[in-house]
Parts: sequence; structure tokens; C-alpha cells
Amino acid sequence: MRALFLHGSPDAPDARVETLGDDALPDGGVRIAVTHSSLNYKDGLAVTGRGKIIRGAFPFVPGIDAAGSVIASEDDAWAPGDDVILTGWGTGETQWGGFSDTAVAAPEHLVRMPAGWTAARAMDFGTAGLTAALALLAIRHGSAMGGITSGRAVVTGASGGVGSVAVGLLAHAGFEVTAMTGTEAAHDTLRALGAAHIAGRDALSEGPPLAKALWEAAVDTVGGAPLARILATTGRPGVVAACGNAASADLATTVFPFILRGVTLAGIDSNTATPEQRTTAWALLSEADAAGAFAALETTTVPLADVPEWAEKIVRGETVGRVVIDTRA
Repeated sequence: MRALFLHGSPDAPDARVETLGDDALPDGGVRIAVTHSSLNYKDGLAVTGRGKIIRGAFPFVPGIDAAGSVIASEDDAWAPGDDVILTGWGTGETQWGGFSDTAVAAPEHLVRMPAGWTAARAMDFGTAGLTAALALLAIRHGSAMGGITSGRAVVTGASGGVGSVAVGLLAHAGFEVTAMTGTEAAHDTLRALGAAHIAGRDALSEGPPLAKALWEAAVDTVGGAPLARILATTGRPGVVAACGNAASADLATTVFPFILRGVTLAGIDSNTATPEQRTTAWALLSEADAAGAFAALETTTVPLADVPEWAEKIVRGETVGRVVIDTRA
């Protein structure tokens, strides 16, 4: 197996592309020939040592996503040649991940590749796409006062992976989308993905704990003060799907949006989403993709050796759209 190994420690990782014998991987489960992975914000934190992501012993192979085909399986659910997607379940955190040309996974952690997709296309979305799709499902499921299927929606961190996919999904679903981003270079792409409005980060300035309702749905990827302002400006009975902390992990808010407008704050945890939820979310992405919702999705493909460089970029907020990793290059 050829992989990006992190040596050293979680706080000071030293990344190197190395080749080891296949016996370096554990026996059992489903063995996968990985052709593509993707770089997510969490991966950036792991590779740069800026976040306590990895909880496995070093040396360690990061990468929370992987896509490829089954080489061998001890479970009847999977056969050699099956095309699969692996995301979450501790991949790249507690067990070796997708920044490798070979991986081993528990059979229940795999999802079948949607018809017509390649591994590369699956990783154009990866965990970011899965998270965005789960957020839309949470918005549609709604609250005790009903689901949200149309109206105004806002996406924070819209130029990032989750944000850009969320813009495309919400627009395809019929929402009037406001994309919030501090990356001016992403404006044209976001409009092509379906954003009706573009707003800067300063649009969520300080204000009262309950303000004029500006939208009925939201996908927040940044947390902190922006999430607090989203809650204060969401109308009745809105749903806010929260899935990130790029701005801050803190949240200073009041109960007013919840008790006076019936706003629901839905947390999105793609890491431990059930197999049924994952299958539904990937089908949602596949359907929207087939309809052309992501024709403008911006992706960059890089080889394993360039992952440390791009990890720095994604942590600094210098990437637009999705970064796909060709594990064979």
C-alpha cells in the first residue's frame, strides 16, 4: 500500500508519502482499492496539527473519505469489483483513512456508489456533500411545527466544500438562496450554482437577540457569532442546520428564536449518520447532480504528495469548492 503517513505526534505531524506491504493493514472486513479521496476542513486540521482530530497511534494515515472498488470481502454484502464510498465512522481519526491506495473498512460502514458515478465524482462531494445533503434532509424534516420545503435560505461559508454543495442543493430544491462568503473570487461560481444573492461575512453584524426575519432555512458551516445572528434572523418556524465551527465553537444566543418563533437548531453529524440516512443523502446528491445542479461545482484534483500544501490552504480558508485527491498519483 502507498499512503500519506503522518509521523511525529498529533500536535506536530510530519507528513510523508511511503509504501508499505499490504500486511500493514488489519485483516478482516472489506479491503478496498482506493482511487480517490478528498480534502475536508477536518483533514486540514489533522494534517497540519491545528486540531485534535487523530486519536489513533502514530504513524497514521489520515483522510476521512475514500472511494474505489472492493478487492476482497469476508461479508456476503460485498463482492470484489463493487464500487463503494467510505466516509466517517472514525475513518482518518481512529483508524487509518483514505489518503492511501488501499483501505480496510467494516462492511456496514460502506455505501454503494450511485449509478453512473465514478470514484472521482463521488469525491467531488465526499463528506462535504454528504453533510450538505443531511442538512437539507434536516430542513425538510423540520420541527414540530412542520418541515421547510421552500422559501428563503442562507448558507454561510458558501465558498467552501459544504457551503458550495449546500447552495447547489438548496437552489435545486427550489429555495431562494443567499450565499455568504468572504471570498470574492467565488461569487460567479456561487451564482452559477444557483445563489440568488451574494452577501459578505459582515452581513451578519451584531443586533438584537430577535431581529427581522430574513429566511426560513439555513445551513451554517462556521458557528460562533454568525450562527447566533442566523438564529436571530430566522423566521417562523425555520430550521437552521449547523455543521461547522470555522469561525468559533462558541455560541452566545438567547432562547427567543426557539420559544417565540419555533426555530429549530438541527445539528448535523455526518460521521455517525446511519446507513439509511447515508443512502438517502447520496441518492439526493446523485439526483441533483443528474439534473445538472452541480455543473458549476469547482473542484481541484491533487496528488498525495501535495496534500500537506493544500491542507494549509484549506485551514487558512484559501480554497474554493472541493479538493479531490488522486491516491494513485
